Amino acid sequence: MKIKILAENISNKIAAGEIVERPASVVKELVENALDAKGTRILVEIEKGGKSLIRVSDDGMGMVKDDALLSIERYATSKIETDEDLFSINTFGFRGEALPSIASVSRFSLVTKENKAQTGIEIKIEGGKVFSVTDKGAPEGTMVSVKDLFFNTPARRKFLKSIDTEMGHIADVISTMALANSNVQFKLIHNGRTVYNLLSSPDSTVRTEEILGKDTKSNLYSLGFSKENISISGWTSSPVVKRHTTRGIYIYVNGRFVRDKIVQHALLEGYTSRLIKGEFPVAVISIALPYNEVDVNVHPAKHEVRFSEPNKIHETVRAAVKETLDLLDPYKKSVEDFIQKGQHYKSIGVSETPVVYQPGVKDIPAQNETVSNLGAKNVDPYIESGKQKQVSHIQENLWEKKLFKDLIVLGQLHGTYIICEAVEGIFLIDQHAAHERILYEQIKAKADSFGYSIQILLVPEVIEFGYRETGIFEKLLPDFQRAGFEVEPFGGNAFAVKSVPAFIADKDIKAIIIETVEKLIETGFIPGLERASDELLKLIACHGAIRANQKLSGKEMTTLLSQLDDCKMPSHCPHGRPTWVKFSIKELDKFFKRAV
Repeated sequence: MKIKILAENISNKIAAGEIVERPASVVKELVENALDAKGTRILVEIEKGGKSLIRVSDDGMGMVKDDALLSIERYATSKIETDEDLFSINTFGFRGEALPSIASVSRFSLVTKENKAQTGIEIKIEGGKVFSVTDKGAPEGTMVSVKDLFFNTPARRKFLKSIDTEMGHIADVISTMALANSNVQFKLIHNGRTVYNLLSSPDSTVRTEEILGKDTKSNLYSLGFSKENISISGWTSSPVVKRHTTRGIYIYVNGRFVRDKIVQHALLEGYTSRLIKGEFPVAVISIALPYNEVDVNVHPAKHEVRFSEPNKIHETVRAAVKETLDLLDPYKKSVEDFIQKGQHYKSIGVSETPVVYQPGVKDIPAQNETVSNLGAKNVDPYIESGKQKQVSHIQENLWEKKLFKDLIVLGQLHGTYIICEAVEGIFLIDQHAAHERILYEQIKAKADSFGYSIQILLVPEVIEFGYRETGIFEKLLPDFQRAGFEVEPFGGNAFAVKSVPAFIADKDIKAIIIETVEKLIETGFIPGLERASDELLKLIACHGAIRANQKLSGKEMTTLLSQLDDCKMPSHCPHGRPTWVKFSIKELDKFFKRAV
């Protein structure tokens, strides 16, 4: 026979591959079991990022001997009995796969005692095989120890990341679960050092401040919205608090932390006209709805859900966020406001008639003239001095020579694109992308020599991170110092920024630093790589560069083009976006159906 029934230890390992991706997956499953057991104090002890030990203890209901033995069998659960139960899940765990799957790839022990029992029970398992079952004195509740994770599946173990990375994922799991369970005490210890000690509190704002930080908490608006049988609670941030990744968005469905594109899209729809593309709020969105209207059985690790009426969920979340911002947001600017103030668009750079600059005009800047008022304070473009610039009347083969400075500037479009004429046709220059490239190459050239003017901040900027962000930021400190920042520890997970490069002193320093750390987490941070330092320089250039919708003078536009000529890679910004586009005369003639 070619078809065989898999041995139990093999099927358990397959299940473990779906459920147990890394140490953080084990922590998630065990903490969920502790919450289902009505635990009010949960202690999580970790050694070496979970590679050596994961121990989760709770003061919950515990189990009698027979239940404890059944709990390590596959598909044994107290959560469901019928088909109807499967589509009305009101607990975190229900499959009956977590404990046997974890036990199949570790040295596992379970100590548990029910509140009325005289003694507890200890079960030891190694690689899926039961080693011993003994009575044991124990407090009420359950303690699960997982040692040497993946010891018997070396191919899986080698894919684990560094201790710091794995511990960062574990800290994230505890943060997300603690945020939704403020009535439970969570304590996380790593290698004997306390990472979190979050005391239980009936006031969820206390827990929100502990997880999201004091600064963020002061800019959060409370959500309270109901429509039919759906209720939305939690927090959403003022548009002044923005992130460049989705790491600050926490979504819960009936208390379960999930990743859901429908809810995330609805959240962003609620911020329409308040945040631009690529910006994200900080938000805790908690959705409560009947259990039979959401399917949580669509992902082995229960990270995803499926709503019976997704459009209804989307509209409810969007309305909850929008109405909250409309009522409480002091910075709101609706579309109607802009329409009523139509001149606003002109004030930010849209000219009614184009300003035409001809070769040899009086106000073309000298080669050593710096760009002024380009959105960066005290910008030093490091242009070597030279003679008065002369724009050539000879337009042949200009583009092959990459002489941006010889393009004839006609004006600006929407305060964002510089319109230029050449013998080949029309060029549009993205002023932000171009200036970002210029600054990036200048900053990179000066970084090793500390060639910046440094601005000491009158009041240090204090930034507080989570556990994972702190570990990465500490490793980035030499790169920040090399880039012109002076940063000192400020107690716990907080840091004080005392000085910055002068040309970004008027920028949002906290946003630059947070964005750097979050992007490195999102893309995968590896200590020692030049990419981390390069990412920082790119963000400094981005924040220091002129923005879209910023009016420039003729001198500023021509100087910008001249500086672009000095770049090694003038055609793309540091993030890869093009800095220019060309429409040839031939293309224009074809479009207008002119005879060629």
